[in-house]
Amino acid sequence: MSELIVNNISQLVTVAGLPGPRAGAQMRELGIIVDAAIRIRDGLIEAVGAASEVASSATARTLDAGGGVVMPGFVDAHTHPVFAGTRENEYEMRAAGLTYQEIAARGGGIRSTVRKTRAASEDELFRMSQRRVLSLLEHGTTTAEAKSGYGLSLDDELKILRVIQRLNAETPLELIPTFLGAHEIPDEYRADREGYIKLVTDEMLPRVAGEKLARYCDVFCESHVFTVEESRRVLSRARELGLGIRIHADQLSNSGGAELAAEFRAVSADHLEWIDVHGMNLLRKAGVIAVLLPGAVFNLGLSRYAPAREMIDAGLAIALATDFNPGSSPTPSMQMILSIACTQMRMTPAESICAATINAAYSLGCGDRIGSLEVGKQADLVVFDCTDYRQIPYLFGVNHAMLVIKSGDIVFDRRS
Repeated sequence: MSELIVNNISQLVTVAGLPGPRAGAQMRELGIIVDAAIRIRDGLIEAVGAASEVASSATARTLDAGGGVVMPGFVDAHTHPVFAGTRENEYEMRAAGLTYQEIAARGGGIRSTVRKTRAASEDELFRMSQRRVLSLLEHGTTTAEAKSGYGLSLDDELKILRVIQRLNAETPLELIPTFLGAHEIPDEYRADREGYIKLVTDEMLPRVAGEKLARYCDVFCESHVFTVEESRRVLSRARELGLGIRIHADQLSNSGGAELAAEFRAVSADHLEWIDVHGMNLLRKAGVIAVLLPGAVFNLGLSRYAPAREMIDAGLAIALATDFNPGSSPTPSMQMILSIACTQMRMTPAESICAATINAAYSLGCGDRIGSLEVGKQADLVVFDCTDYRQIPYLFGVNHAMLVIKSGDIVFDRRS
């Protein structure tokens, strides 16, 4: 039996509240306890409260938070961490004026990464991705969704999902796997879209589900990638096979992705830069969580962010994620995402923290055990070198995570 007391906490941001994702004014209620302590036993939270109320014992280890802020570990609800190669050449091309779509039309973008990922062995992919996963952890993320989607063949998609499975087993970061075979049409199927869709529905999805390599299925629903009807076919097959539904929706145009997410009662609709009021209302009524990815908008040099303020005011539950990937958002830092959300989408610091913890956890189906610091939940928490939680997004471009705890174990300590 192990027991750990974390004390000398200036602000304990519990994000405690009623079960379920938070919406509207609830997103600003962080359940902050000042001069606090937290007691952890066998990986679970046993007590939270004022330091004077959290009793210790002779056998407990004590961890001094140094007067810092302690809050739940970030839950990054949308990442693409397994790939080979980088795309700094495309970054330079965008700086020179080319758009993401123009670069993709020249053979760059997703298909460029697919070619490099296919050429890498499973062990090589694991080694590359292990470094990225540890970087996520060092920036305060303790759970992340991880998508495939850079293989686009049966063998290569399975290879990526096996790497995710291995990363989950061999690193401290908890990864929730998502199959994204419908990420793009690969080079060899450019003249045979129907053939590729059948490959996804008839071969990839049955293997993924049969081998239990993914919990969710995602699709890039966009008129020039997978149309609404094509996306519906993929998601219908995924649902038949017992996979949960996520959708890349309305990122580059108002293409009907939000409506499709509502139709399927998907757990999440992601991106949503072009969503309209009708789409917002449909998502809210269907209980779909909107996962917003401002890092991609920022890094692509665009100006149209998802309408977070309108979504919150309309009562739609929203989450935030990095969209960590080699092309549009190569950042492991949820802290930077909070900064962008506050400055560009007019979210308050409290709303951004709620979106990056408890709401993101519910979007991954695990809000009952992570995402907030409450008795009985998993002890996933981060000590930040700040005295006020608002400093995390305010002092941007800095990694404030000083110490990361996953399931009661210290997995990163910048002080040592």
